[in-house]
Amino acid sequence: MSLHVPYQMADRVTVAHLETSRCLFPEFSGQDSGSFESLKLDEEPAAVPKEKKGRGSPPTWYVAGSELDSLSSYMRGRLTLEKVNAAINDMVSYAEANSQLIVAPKKKLAENLWEKALEIRDIATMEGIKGKHFFLEADIKGPSLKLDNTGKAILTVLRHLGRINETRIGHNRVIILQKPH
Repeated sequence: MSLHVPYQMADRVTVAHLETSRCLFPEFSGQDSGSFESLKLDEEPAAVPKEKKGRGSPPTWYVAGSELDSLSSYMRGRLTLEKVNAAINDMVSYAEANSQLIVAPKKKLAENLWEKALEIRDIATMEGIKGKHFFLEADIKGPSLKLDNTGKAILTVLRHLGRINETRIGHNRVIILQKPH
């Protein structure tokens, strides 16, 4: 029951077992249920924020130093914790850009972005990707994550740690952000 109550009211809510005269507000439990004139609000109820449709923000699970140290030296190479976590920030920004393209209407997109949005929407409806945050290998162009040797090593480390999963859809290599295991 407390899951369906806004967090502002959770401390005032009580639930009785199978009682016929249940009351959610303890300060009004002794009053007659027919006298609504005596009910006064102590404070105005806070506005409940609207829930947005679609996806939330992409997950940002950074790598801890102990996780990076647990990898074998040939896999870790010369990577530092700062490089790996900066690459995670880049991946989150790519996934956020893709999720904005998915929900954007056609009239707000330029012609070249509309074609990419259609491609991203097709990929987003595929079975293994539906409802997850993802980006394409072609999106990788950031300051921290590039498709050079260091960037490929970072992707290998993150795949090994369970932060990302890669799949191939058509001619696109899709990288899915995942919860670490």
